[in-house]
Amino acid sequence: MGKFIGYRCSLCGTEYAPDEITYTCPKDGGNLDVLLDYDAIKNKYKPDDILSRHDPSLWRYAPLLPVKMPGGEATPLHAAGGTPVFELTSLAEKMDLRNLWLKDESRNPTASFKDRASAIVVARAGEIGAEVVVTASTGNAGAALAGMSAAVGQKAVIFAPKSAPQAKVAQLLIFGAKVILVDGTYDDAFDLTIKCAEEFGWYCRNTGYNPFTTEGKKTAAFEIWEWWQGVHRDMHKRIGEETDHTPLTILVSVGDGNIISGLHKGFKDLLQLGWISRLPRIFGVQAEGSAAIANAFRGNTETIAPVSAKTIADSISVDLPRDGVRAVRAAKETGGAYITVTDEEILKAIAELGRVGIFAEPAGAAAYAGLVKGAGSGVVGSDDPILVLNTGSGLKDIRAAMQAVIEAPVIEPTLEAVKKAL
Repeated sequence: MGKFIGYRCSLCGTEYAPDEITYTCPKDGGNLDVLLDYDAIKNKYKPDDILSRHDPSLWRYAPLLPVKMPGGEATPLHAAGGTPVFELTSLAEKMDLRNLWLKDESRNPTASFKDRASAIVVARAGEIGAEVVVTASTGNAGAALAGMSAAVGQKAVIFAPKSAPQAKVAQLLIFGAKVILVDGTYDDAFDLTIKCAEEFGWYCRNTGYNPFTTEGKKTAAFEIWEWWQGVHRDMHKRIGEETDHTPLTILVSVGDGNIISGLHKGFKDLLQLGWISRLPRIFGVQAEGSAAIANAFRGNTETIAPVSAKTIADSISVDLPRDGVRAVRAAKETGGAYITVTDEEILKAIAELGRVGIFAEPAGAAAYAGLVKGAGSGVVGSDDPILVLNTGSGLKDIRAAMQAVIEAPVIEPTLEAVKKAL
């Protein structure tokens, strides 16, 4: 894999060889960016070499990834990515928006965005001969690791807070992972995971800690790039004029900061290759009860002060985000911003998305809630082409979903009772 040439610390800029380090910078604890040999990639591949591939999964972008696709027959490991984009015409009209789309990551094998990261991490674990892969998770990252690991017979250990939704814990158990529930927060589970990895020699997948998680999540940026090219051509034909003056605006929910950082990394890869001329605007959306990164962005600082996180959106409930600095930069360097939303706004967003056929968990609906707030305040304009990411399925958290709707009435099995209920 000549294109993977090492790492660079996101804080101090120190570079390391591929076999010199595994997780974060030993000098300052900064997150590591995976370095690719862009010149070698440009010399060997053109955009059409990627776009002409028939593989619908994230592995269609193998030339831009630092790992090889695991061999053997097709498994769920080979099915991550390739998620659809839907046009939300009625919701756009409601907010007086010209163009609105949603990319539905709930269509991944274990029903969340986290499959992208886990597919790449499990592939990396195979390359380095890791016996056990471990992660801390509120549910989605763990389910993704458990599912991807089960697909190839990789041993996995998951630490989750005991408050994790039962539907997510069920996935962990069904996929055969060793599950340990922690009487504490996600951050407690995170710290314990790192200690166990050091003690037992396990390979740690933790979000915002293992640099390969970002490499998996950046594949969504590649898919958006590919989709946007097609949309742009259609818009140009329909409008009959050049439409390139308005960049795409992307809204995504933010917890640890790794998804938004991954999107940013993917678009920067494409910019470095010369395959795009500019970056889309990226907006991060955080729950008001878990807004450490938004606080830093608004304070114009890269110092992430921890909070005591409390939100219905468990997937983005984090006291101390582990990829906060890069998450701040993702918005700042693309002309985006951060928007915070209440739990009530998240629940309302779940219901609104449901009425157009999208069943989002609270963290996924948070991005749409951010759009509603941003459109109402003028943070995003009516002429901006907008893409919202739903990062996970509503089936992950039925308890929250039931809070977003009016419960169904219970009636006697008679026509009269039906008429009364109607």
